[in-house]
Amino acid sequence: MGSQRNGFKKESFILSVDVGTTSIRCHVYDKEAKIRGSCIAKVVPLYPEVGHVEMDPDALWTGFITVVKGAVQDAGIQMRQIEALGISTQRGTFTTWDRTTGVPFHNFISWQDQRAADLVKSWNRSCTMKAIHGVMKVVYFLTRQKRSLAASLIVFSTQHVTFRLVWVLTHYKQVLQAAAEDNCCFGTIDTWLLFKLTKGRVHATDYSNASATGIFDSYQMCWSGLLCSLVSLPHSIFPKVENTGHDFGSTDTSIFGVPIPIMSVMADQQAAMFGECCFDVGDVKITMGTGTFMDINTGNKPHTSVAGLYPLVGWKIGSEVVYLAEGNAADTGTAIKWAQELELFSDVQETTAMAYSVSDSDGVCFVPSFSGLQAPLNDPKACASFMGLKPSTTKSHLVRAILESVAFRNKQLYDTMLRETHIPITKIRVDGGVSSNDFVMQLTADLFGRKVARPQHHEMSCLGAAFVAGLGIGFWRSRDELKKLQSTDEVFLPRGVPREGVYSPSGDYIPVLQSWERALRRSMNWYNKP
Repeated sequence: MGSQRNGFKKESFILSVDVGTTSIRCHVYDKEAKIRGSCIAKVVPLYPEVGHVEMDPDALWTGFITVVKGAVQDAGIQMRQIEALGISTQRGTFTTWDRTTGVPFHNFISWQDQRAADLVKSWNRSCTMKAIHGVMKVVYFLTRQKRSLAASLIVFSTQHVTFRLVWVLTHYKQVLQAAAEDNCCFGTIDTWLLFKLTKGRVHATDYSNASATGIFDSYQMCWSGLLCSLVSLPHSIFPKVENTGHDFGSTDTSIFGVPIPIMSVMADQQAAMFGECCFDVGDVKITMGTGTFMDINTGNKPHTSVAGLYPLVGWKIGSEVVYLAEGNAADTGTAIKWAQELELFSDVQETTAMAYSVSDSDGVCFVPSFSGLQAPLNDPKACASFMGLKPSTTKSHLVRAILESVAFRNKQLYDTMLRETHIPITKIRVDGGVSSNDFVMQLTADLFGRKVARPQHHEMSCLGAAFVAGLGIGFWRSRDELKKLQSTDEVFLPRGVPREGVYSPSGDYIPVLQSWERALRRSMNWYNKP
């Protein structure tokens, strides 16, 4: 290796940590963006009540330290060879803590948590919201400003932090008290980690994480004063919003023995987008992990949606801001893990063969909505269900129905994106743990009628945060250099696209898709109290 001629000690690396919903993983990257060392720790979600999903902040912190030390050890290098640290985190999972002592007031409340579902529903139906929609429609009619159109269509969701934070301020009196005394910090996982890593010196987040909370105004690029006033959120608790590529300060020496500059903090889906080198308008990235997240690069303007696509800041590096429009389905990996726990199969690798072992799902439809249904249906009260079960139904039929449901949700999101953004799609890249399933990948390509590419490494969030951190210190020089470092892809072509009259499976799938959509409608509004 060329870089070793100066002596092994001089070779330097970038460290990147991704805090996901089910795991924390850390990779050590070299100049070629090859992984030289890795470590992974499990994240154990807590379910204290029905609909409540939490994480222990201390367990998360311990896991973070463990994977960093483990990855460096696995790489056979020393901490002082790490030039910079990049952090990617799941979004919308937050806690609040005492500014002075740094002790959290409660567990992290997960993005999957449904405790605010009734609050969200009552707000969406409230006279206040109807009035806001009405006023903003008039403003839009007069000014034709997209921002007014967005405000006239806004619908709250449980995945956004807003009403889970309102719930916390209503139910945990010590949080309200601390906020009144200006002694309360609010933060998503990235903010909490920055606070801990710098021993309380830094209370900050970046634009990509802030824009995913639902409390941030992506048009004005600041916390929304209007929304905070509307739902009574104290402005003093919010962190400072910095660029995605920024010198956030160094880790305290007592933690890893040497200070490591923290050079990027990034939300996981936006990080995956950067890791996939989706730098151009019309580039699409689909991450199939615990949930499915489909993002399209919309360039330097936020997208105004009518069907639940969400405008996000992809990243802000220097003066450049890149926006994304995102649609998501909450239960992708969740559904597959659930099926495994039910012993429908023992190893996830078997599922592709099981799905192909039967010619169809025997009329069985699976609705993957353990956490409600997101865009374009937007129903937090929908239930997960199997429909069309028969005495002839086998495990293979059930597994195929589950995998089909993942591809069907992809198709729904893709169609919404095409309809909404009117942006010509340039490329589609798919990552995340579930993308290793060939059946889901092939069916997605068939239903889209387009080529979809899968990188060799499915975990792109870590790579994206590493890329941003590395660019910040000159470890890598340019985005063109990053594109050259991309690993070769596996490409899935749609079958039956004009090839001497071969039938089109996507056409063949139309009745199956229609049955599944009927099953979706049947599952909606299930958890409404009579």
